[in-house]
Amino acid sequence: MVVLGASIISKSGKVLVSRQFVDMTCIRIEGFLAAFPKLVGTGKQHTYVETENVRYVYQPIEALYLLLVTNKQSNILEDLETLRLLSKLVPEYSYSLDEEGIGKTAFELIFAFDEVICLGHKENVTVAQVKQYCEMESHEEKLHKLVLQSKINETKDVMKRKASEIEKSKIDKNRGDKGGFMSMGSGRIETSFSDMSISSSGSGFGSGSGFGLTIDVDSFSTKAKGHQPSSATAPPKGFGMQLGKSQKTNQFLESLKAEGELIVEDVQPKAGHSRVAAPPPTDPITLIAEEKLNVTLKRDGGISNFDVQGTLSLQILNQEDGLIQVQIETGGNPGILFKMHPNMNKELFSNENILGLKDPNRPFPTGPVGDAAGVGLLKWRMQSADESMVPLNINCWPSVSGNETYVSTEYEASVMFDLRNVVISVPLPALREAPNVRQIDGEWRYDSRNSILEWSILLIDNSNRSGSMEFVVPSADSSVFFPISVRFSAASTYSDLKVVNIIPLRGGASPKFSQTTNLITENYQVV
Repeated sequence: MVVLGASIISKSGKVLVSRQFVDMTCIRIEGFLAAFPKLVGTGKQHTYVETENVRYVYQPIEALYLLLVTNKQSNILEDLETLRLLSKLVPEYSYSLDEEGIGKTAFELIFAFDEVICLGHKENVTVAQVKQYCEMESHEEKLHKLVLQSKINETKDVMKRKASEIEKSKIDKNRGDKGGFMSMGSGRIETSFSDMSISSSGSGFGSGSGFGLTIDVDSFSTKAKGHQPSSATAPPKGFGMQLGKSQKTNQFLESLKAEGELIVEDVQPKAGHSRVAAPPPTDPITLIAEEKLNVTLKRDGGISNFDVQGTLSLQILNQEDGLIQVQIETGGNPGILFKMHPNMNKELFSNENILGLKDPNRPFPTGPVGDAAGVGLLKWRMQSADESMVPLNINCWPSVSGNETYVSTEYEASVMFDLRNVVISVPLPALREAPNVRQIDGEWRYDSRNSILEWSILLIDNSNRSGSMEFVVPSADSSVFFPISVRFSAASTYSDLKVVNIIPLRGGASPKFSQTTNLITENYQVV
């Protein structure tokens, strides 16, 4: 079989797409295609026409013809099979089967034809394989793009850091010999001198004398209800130059503190105040159910994206506890689609809600004590366009009055979850001072480096399902305050999945186990 060319032409004879697979002149193929409309008869059942030199095998596609031009020695059955495959590919690439649609996707069709026919002979491919070959996805290309984007982001960070250093040097120069330090935490500006100290190694801010800095970094300022604002650091203490630290290190730390970063000094732990790391799990079997929330809300109301992805992981400390099955209960949410690991017994799960391996003699793998990943048993996903499923709604109302912009922000939490460690990050225009926060339910912190106001609520439950914050900044466009990012966690999930029992396959009593349930935000924004 030799296919001379594949073409798509209109019924009037206009050539829309044509691809030749053998060495022949353009005039010759144009002559073949020009003669075809005259040879096609009406009312005939067959879909091929033979001339003295070539055979036309064609198929009508609405107002067009899909045409193969072959030599007369080719196998007509293989020609028809090739034509049938091409007729399936054309609608895959052209959404409208007319002259305009074919013209827009001409190159895509030619590339697809090349995957089906090579040097006049049909390749053994399917429609799915042709589409995969034409997409030409490259892992190396993706990796290159990721590396390039990483370099761009790193360069941007260096630019921001240099700009901050230049701005700080200008402030220090203008301050002159007055000394002191600007502290930006709750909107106050303080100057303080520490006791003078001279270092034998020559470190510090001068060769003969030095002065320390009082850094008042109030991470959060509480609402005005009579209690003192909380501070993210220890009570401020004046400190002079210290032995063991170079001048460059001190200057670098001070520049970071000036930009609003929280710096923890190396101090000796006091008795009763040292932090002890959380002990690793001691239960022989631990199950972790975690859901990650991806939500995009519209600033004017409505929801653009709502996606929940969950996993159930298993951690086993001892190898002798690996021969088990896990019995679970789900909340019966019809919108959740479950997907099991390929090695799991799907029939057992469908009938009895029991998670077990296909081979009952094969134990679950064990992991080290510090391995937090575990073994994935079950995955699930839920998508919805129902706004009532959203756990936390954010409304932001900027309004300009004179040379100032008043921004009122409020949250409304659903009764489905009690939210913990809620942080609502509102982007701000570039400011020299912290914004003037007039009213807030919770605490706030101003990140001067990234120009972000963080509104923090430790716990949202039935006592505070709604809250508000109002602050004032210099006049700015309303789009500056978006997108708003939100972070929180919850101890319950949408799936309401629970582990009921652990079934030992060797018999005996059920082993001791613990389970953890957690809902976290992966990407939660108001745009």
